[in-house]
Amino acid sequence: MTKNILQNIDFSVLDLVPVPQGKQHIEAIQNSLDLAQHTEKYGYKRFWVSEHHNMESIVSSATVVLLGYLAQGTSSIRIGSGGVMLPNHAPLIVAEQFGTLATLYPNRIDLGLGRAPGTDQLTAQALRRGKQESVQDFPNDIDELQTYFSVENQDAQVRAIPGEGLNIPMYLLGSSTFSAQLAASKGLPYAFASHFAPAQLFNALDIYTENYKPSAAYPTPYPMACVNVIAAETDEEAQRLATSLYQFAMGIITNTRRPLPPPIDTMEGVWTMEQEAMIKNMMYFTFIGSKETITNELSKFVESTGIKELIVVSHIYDHQARLKSYEILSDIFSAE
Repeated sequence: MTKNILQNIDFSVLDLVPVPQGKQHIEAIQNSLDLAQHTEKYGYKRFWVSEHHNMESIVSSATVVLLGYLAQGTSSIRIGSGGVMLPNHAPLIVAEQFGTLATLYPNRIDLGLGRAPGTDQLTAQALRRGKQESVQDFPNDIDELQTYFSVENQDAQVRAIPGEGLNIPMYLLGSSTFSAQLAASKGLPYAFASHFAPAQLFNALDIYTENYKPSAAYPTPYPMACVNVIAAETDEEAQRLATSLYQFAMGIITNTRRPLPPPIDTMEGVWTMEQEAMIKNMMYFTFIGSKETITNELSKFVESTGIKELIVVSHIYDHQARLKSYEILSDIFSAE
């Protein structure tokens, strides 16, 4: 029964393109491509990159440029944004950019959309040039995007070329009930960011499925969730690898973000009891361990959420260990 649960859903990858301590930006980008190529062979469905700005630890700011690089270096895995932070961009620009990607790589491009800035407020102001966002802006921008992609827009004065008439799947991303309600009302797939914001996961998924309005592209709800996974040959080795994630999370809560640090033997003396509690609460849906441990814990998560797709992010310092983690996970969902 356990295996059947995991074999009945799709598995995908979220990459923040982290910079390991002591490595160059180019190495982080090359590692992202290598991870995409390996996870393609392992049988993952899609490879998403998230938009972040002004972070020394992450080099995914020019998200669309990276997606083109990844798509060119792979052949079958779906490539997409997890997500583009729509308030940072004019919908027409997004439509043209993803229209170009979808023209170059047909039937392989996903457009995931979020409404958070993906950065600090000062940087968000620099990105948005003083634009003030209202509650209705995000839903209106999604409508505008869908209009640009539609065949019916061919007689309009403003058109997305390329982009018009292309079947580019759209996904709404979020960590709140607002995004869940919005995805339901628009008949779009919904991906919850439970890898760093676990609090409203179950409430948001319930709201999404209960209020879902069927659309032509998606007649039924398509709930997804993102989690942290760190898999290794033994539980002990996985726990050691996880100290890189914990140190990375410490940078978030103390606002001292630095490149992803190497693992250490213990976090004792590195974090306070309060910091440990805060980080473990923030990273509540983090699955760490051997193949057997991960199988049991992920099966419970999938069964309790009813999701149709699991998106996995793995903050692991050593690139080969990160590849191994995704390989172990693929053995779980592809086992006969």
